[in-house]
Amino acid sequence: MELRARGWWLLCAAAAVVACARGDPASKSRSCSEVRQIYGAKGFSLSDVPQAEISGEHLRICPQGYTCCTSEMEENLANRSRTELETSLRDSSRALQAMLATQLRSFDDHFQHLLNDSERALQDAFPGAFGELYAQNARAFRDLYSELRLYYRGANLHLEETLAEFWARLLERLFKQLHPQLLLPDDYLDCLGKQAEALRPFGEAPRELRLRATRAFVAARSFVQGLGVASDVVRKVAQVPLGPECSRAVMKLVYCAHCLGVPGARPCPDYCRNVLKGCLANQADLDAEWRNLLDSMVLITDKFWGASGVESVIGGVHMWLAEAINSLQDNRDTLTAKVIQGCGNPKVNPQGPGPEEKRRRGKLAPRERPPSGTLEKLVSEAKAQLRDIQDFWISLPGTLCSEKMALSTASDDRCWNGMARGRYLPEVMGDGLANQINNPEVEVDITKPDMTIRQQIMQLKIMTNRLRSAYNGNDVDFQDASDDGSGSGSGDGCPDDLCGRKNSRKSSSSRTPLTHALPGLSEQEGQKTSAASCLQPPSFLLPLLLALALTVARPRWR
Repeated sequence: MELRARGWWLLCAAAAVVACARGDPASKSRSCSEVRQIYGAKGFSLSDVPQAEISGEHLRICPQGYTCCTSEMEENLANRSRTELETSLRDSSRALQAMLATQLRSFDDHFQHLLNDSERALQDAFPGAFGELYAQNARAFRDLYSELRLYYRGANLHLEETLAEFWARLLERLFKQLHPQLLLPDDYLDCLGKQAEALRPFGEAPRELRLRATRAFVAARSFVQGLGVASDVVRKVAQVPLGPECSRAVMKLVYCAHCLGVPGARPCPDYCRNVLKGCLANQADLDAEWRNLLDSMVLITDKFWGASGVESVIGGVHMWLAEAINSLQDNRDTLTAKVIQGCGNPKVNPQGPGPEEKRRRGKLAPRERPPSGTLEKLVSEAKAQLRDIQDFWISLPGTLCSEKMALSTASDDRCWNGMARGRYLPEVMGDGLANQINNPEVEVDITKPDMTIRQQIMQLKIMTNRLRSAYNGNDVDFQDASDDGSGSGSGDGCPDDLCGRKNSRKSSSSRTPLTHALPGLSEQEGQKTSAASCLQPPSFLLPLLLALALTVARPRWR
């Protein structure tokens, strides 16, 4: 009797397990009307949807209990679940891109507005202050501002060399204008140029402008470049497709409850997190370098303030130019005597006018630029937003689960756990690829990281290094941060000296502008350029690169 009772108990337990697995504790012919309604609402044909549950041996993703889904329905819903998740990922990425693009346009507009204001102030004041000394050299000043814009936009210019060439050309032209009665051939002007550093004809203005402009311009352009790189990384990562194992797991998460006749069961929260942590494991690996980039961007805004800050320097270039010309006029006689002492007595120009009467035109009065508060507001908002998005990549699974997956309110015995209604017991995995080795929901090969995402991790590292160099006041050559073939328009790179700085700059027309990653800016807002500098490879890659180079070059030696 006891044996018979035990047998009945086992039989009942087995029946309960089977009923639970198929999602129906009562009847083998449960109606599929609710599933038909949901399936049709998604735009699929109802012609192949069963009226009542059928045996589920044909299912390849969902548990094979009694089901309301045919093979075709399972395939359609699997494709739909993948599309819906990819759409959610793109939506989250677009929102982040839009925020970064808005910041970029705001800062870019402000920085260019500062430089435009300085040039307008020069054009308004210099004709009256310096007369022909300015009028005959107006193009040289326009060219300087053009070069400063190119530098800010990321062109392959060395700012110190650009300024040095400007001062050298200006000295030659102004010295000739101040001495129209003298013949000053090219060799005499060359001698003048060689002594210029010792003579300091423009006083302290060139040195001050060089020191401050280098720090201010590199800080401004690296910050804007950082926003562009961050947006570009988000865009490219959003295009990474979901793998087949992820597609299966998402189907099981979202629609298998429908197939098993429990469409009202919402996914258990921890179950959803495990699925999406597995699907987005590679994306989570962006976290460390993403945080480094944003931290560096917040840090470099410290360089926007003070006498050597972005607003003071970029908006006040014309003041250093005025100071320089005034110094040249003030010290004209002393300068002329020293030049004659070093280069000899120049010949008198028989057709030239007589010595110009010694007189000084009115000096350009310094105009204090009242702080508008615009930059302070931009920086404050940017810091807050950059801090808010620091954990974007590792919080993405939880964000999508809570906002897109209609989760159960509690992880109890009423939520969908992937097999039936019931409690979800497995622990939630950590973030990143390495932590998915034991993910119970998604089979993840941790030995095969996604190469597109690894490339974006490298772009983040490169940009972070540039920002840190800029923070230390170092002039850095910019390179297009994209990896889609537009990085080096001229293709010349730096093959001869392994990424040494290009020092030959004969004229502006000889430079090849390259694409600069500033999304969201129109063509009218300026030419988008970037440097064609090379990046020094990490030391651990040098042997591999050397071996590769020897392999490629070997046929030429035969």
